[in-house]
Formats: sequence, structure tokens, C-alpha cells
Amino acid sequence: MHTPIFSLEVFPPKRDAPIGTIYDTLDGLEGLKPDFISVTYGHGTHADRTATARIANTIRKDYRIPTVAHLTALYADKAKIDEALDLFEDAQVGGVLALRGDHLPGCESEETGVFPHAADLIAYIRERKPDMKVFAACYPEGHVESGSLDEDVAHLKEKVDAGATHLMSQLFYDNADFYRFLDKTRAAGIDVPIEAGIMPVTSAKSVRAMAARNGTRVPKAVATMLDKWGDDLPSLRAAGIGFASQQIGNLLANDVQGIHLYTMNRPATARRIWRNVEPLFTR
Repeated sequence: MHTPIFSLEVFPPKRDAPIGTIYDTLDGLEGLKPDFISVTYGHGTHADRTATARIANTIRKDYRIPTVAHLTALYADKAKIDEALDLFEDAQVGGVLALRGDHLPGCESEETGVFPHAADLIAYIRERKPDMKVFAACYPEGHVESGSLDEDVAHLKEKVDAGATHLMSQLFYDNADFYRFLDKTRAAGIDVPIEAGIMPVTSAKSVRAMAARNGTRVPKAVATMLDKWGDDLPSLRAAGIGFASQQIGNLLANDVQGIHLYTMNRPATARRIWRNVEPLFTR
């Protein structure tokens, strides 16, 4: 176990891509030895549940790394959640990241209303699988649908009270936003571990799209990178690696409890960042 915690996120291949492409990503991450790898989850179909469980089991069994399986609730009923939890239990995942999930345009009629909030899903997992560790997401700048950061922290407290014992943050590009968020969570009585979510800048288009979707602020330093190297991917990715490494260094210097690196299935980028920051961690 690293001190602070160090974890990674990967996602299953797109539905029209061979499942074997995930092994290229996992092979490329060999040697990083994170404390766990989280595996994302799609819209909520049987195929999504199966893919997440299968990849989590492969990571645990073949790569000997603990796993956390994502699970979204907005389009699920209890039967679908039960199926997913049983699959995850069979795959021997180390925990479940319980998420409400995003509203998908044109799919409003498919929302079941059974688990309208992540806290509802967390409480159900606790009831259904009391020994399963439950993770939850948090938003350093506040969820895009919240009226304020204080309101969002209050909702986060509901997730913790429902049974979440570990939090992983959405991406952010200004560490000051994360420190302000930490102050508010501690003042609200939230005392579970909180990992800082770091997503390296690798594409100007993806950064701007993610910022628009999640309400993430793009500080001047990042905007300057995008303007200068947005059409020069090798230079932008090199600058993004440097920026993420500096972010992590500053966070560790300020005693954060963990770093959760969003790999975006780009193992070369993750490896270069890890090479820069590895001396700051202990095992």
C-alpha cells in the first residue's frame, strides 16, 4: 500500500472494439503497481456489467492488483443492480464505486427512478452486500447540477452517512479548488479518505468538452497550453504530463490522502507521470 494512496482508472473498450484491446492498456501499465485500479461502467446494459466484471477479474487474477468496479444507478432497477453486485462479488472486486450516472439526452424515459441519487444506491449496496467496500465520487468545484459547493458537500455527507467509506474526486486543474473543497468537507464532518482525481491534458478538444460537461474550470495556465499547442499533440501531451506531475507534487506536499490518476487508457502517459512522481510515495 502506498502512502499516500495511489490508484488508476481504466475503461472497457468501446462496444465495437475488440475486448482484447484492454490487455494492451494493462500490459502498458505494468510496473506502476497501484494500490487498486478502478474499472468504469457504461449505460447499464448486461454487456456493461459483464465487461466491467470481466476486466476487474482479469486485473485481479492476472495482474494481481486489487480492483474497484464502477456502478451507475440512474437507468437501473434493483434486479440489474443485484446482477451487477453478484458479478462483481464473483470477480472478487475490492469495492464498488457507486454513482448516480449522467442523464443521457433522449433517454429520459429509460430512467427508472429507483435510485435517483448515489446515496440511494450506496444504501442499497450496504443492505444487499454489507461486507462490500463502497466508494463514492466527489466534486472539488461542486457538481454541475448543484446550486453551490456547500450544497454539493451536504449531498456528499449524505453519501458518507449512507455507507461510503472512500471518496475519489472528479478532475480539477487548480489545486486551490481542491484545498478549498477539503476544508469544507472536513468542516461538514466528512472524515473518510479523499483521493484527488488527476486527468492529464492530452487533447484540447477533450479538455474543453470535459470542462463544459462537468463545469470544470480551465485556469489560465491550462488555457495557455491549449492555445499554444492545441494543434500540436506531441507538444501538448508533453506539457500535459509536466502539468499533471507538478499538480501531484504540490498535492503530496500538502499531505493529500491519495492520488487517483485517470489513465484514459493511455498507459505511456500514465507511466511518464508515475516516473516523475514515484519518489514522492512510500510503500
